Amino acid sequence: MAVKWAGGHCCSVLCLDASAEGLVASGAERGELALWDGGGSPVAQLRLPQEQDVTSVVFSARRPSTLYASHGDTISVLDVRSLQEPLQRFRVNEEEINCLSVNDTDSSLAAADDSGAIKVVDLESKKVSRSLRHSNICSSVAFRPQRPQSLVSCGLDMQVMLWNLQKARPLWTMNLQECDMEEESSQSAGQFFNPPLAHSLSVASCGNIFSCGAQDGKIRIFRVTGVRFERELEFQAHSLGVSQVLFMPEAYWLLSGGNDGKVLLWDVSSNVGKQQKSPAKSLHKKKAQSAASSRKDGKLNKMASNEQPGVVPKLSIEHGEKVNWLSCAEIKGSRRVLVADQTSSVSVYALPES
Repeated sequence: MAVKWAGGHCCSVLCLDASAEGLVASGAERGELALWDGGGSPVAQLRLPQEQDVTSVVFSARRPSTLYASHGDTISVLDVRSLQEPLQRFRVNEEEINCLSVNDTDSSLAAADDSGAIKVVDLESKKVSRSLRHSNICSSVAFRPQRPQSLVSCGLDMQVMLWNLQKARPLWTMNLQECDMEEESSQSAGQFFNPPLAHSLSVASCGNIFSCGAQDGKIRIFRVTGVRFERELEFQAHSLGVSQVLFMPEAYWLLSGGNDGKVLLWDVSSNVGKQQKSPAKSLHKKKAQSAASSRKDGKLNKMASNEQPGVVPKLSIEHGEKVNWLSCAEIKGSRRVLVADQTSSVSVYALPES
């Protein structure tokens, strides 16, 4: 059974994040922002200017009292010790922001928006250091742990991209629909009715493995080697679109949330943990290799994954509401998954010990 955290919002909760100090931030429709203690009590509330939906919140990696919140095309910088007017605002995006990510050196902040743009802000100079782009809505962006210049992104153009901040073009790109159509040509017509629009990304703590959740209900796991990535695993996770994926801090436990109202916990360590490769030792192949080569590699990886036993969730939670956001926090000595959905409360579930 879920514990409900209530009283912080009047509108639907859209996003969540937990700080290293145990504080939880939630953003909701109409500019609502709330902070919660580990007991589920709201300790501070704020309505951001213009009452635009708060679509993403993220705590600073090195300064846990600093919170970044996106609302409309604006990013507000807040001090959670005194949640009042924003300390600073960035208005660098063209349209509504969908996702924020801050690197673990706290030097860069990335904001992905509805225009397909990813604006990367240098947090020291307070200026845009790089503008990256998808051809359609960019739904998710994530810096890779221990690699402050590297990030991955995905969008409704069905593209997954690997970037380095020293370059304006992606190092490597994979089109999920093209891969699927090549591999499943006999069933490819179905892809047009349920295309793999990519909604969410999460990078494992090792920095080399990342996951992507898509509209076709599948989760795809990728491995970065040098300046490219390959698909390591693919499996049907939800009966409707996967709205959220989240790697937990330890090993390769992955949380997913879907439009089918389920929250699932997966242990993919047996699928991806065997082949840990050091990026320093990886063979660096030129990105000039054709996209066909990428699709070929994807095909081989998928064939290999199909030979493995079916991936079964370690835990299945019938949440009952479409999942907007997932977060994980250590509360009173045990791990909890926090779920934001169409309601104004935050649902909290206990997770099994590893």
